[in-house]
Amino acid sequence: MKQIIALGGGGFLTESDNILLDQYILEQANKRKPKICFIPTASGDSDDFIKRFYRTFEKQHCIPSHLSLFKPPTRDLKGFILDKDIIYVGGGNTKNLLVLWKEWGLDSILKNAWNQGIILSGVSAGSICWFEEGVTDSYGDGLEPLSCLGLLKGSNCPHYDGEPERRPSYTTLVHEGKLQPGIAADDGAAIHYIDQEIKRIVSSRPNARAYHVSFHKVVNENELPVTYLGRT
Repeated sequence: MKQIIALGGGGFLTESDNILLDQYILEQANKRKPKICFIPTASGDSDDFIKRFYRTFEKQHCIPSHLSLFKPPTRDLKGFILDKDIIYVGGGNTKNLLVLWKEWGLDSILKNAWNQGIILSGVSAGSICWFEEGVTDSYGDGLEPLSCLGLLKGSNCPHYDGEPERRPSYTTLVHEGKLQPGIAADDGAAIHYIDQEIKRIVSSRPNARAYHVSFHKVVNENELPVTYLGRT
């Protein structure tokens, strides 16, 4: 079973007091202490992001580690990744992430991991990267289309409610045919894929939503059912 959990925003990087999505990811491994590896490439291996990761996951029932491409823990990256149960990719510059992954062969290793049943997950850049395309601010001012790894079909837009330009930019790009139809997720919403189909959409915020965005004469935003993980 191949699994990807794509977060529109939230998680330990921005909500240390609300880790419902992070706990959901851990639960999907169905192991008492799953091995989870954080990949902070998109942030330039931010020390702050890495510290936040360990501060959160060392308190959970798991075995945390991280993979730095600036200070690799081993020459055997394939063996290092394939030993894990969950991969969690952080946010930042998606373009730089993809370039570095390709240079190190990590793109192929992660596809191999996905095919072997290792859970792939991530937030923002760590969400966009798994799709065929995404909308990104990697180039500086403005939002632009970006070709990604293509494990999931279509396009992706995180931070749909969290950044003012995301929603209008994404719908315009889909309308103009510069991006394929795809999935948009608010901060606090996570799309759980089994193989290439959506199994479930969960949220850490009561009002977080997700949408299928397409164009047929007009742009259509079809709201998708979301399960709130907290207490109502």
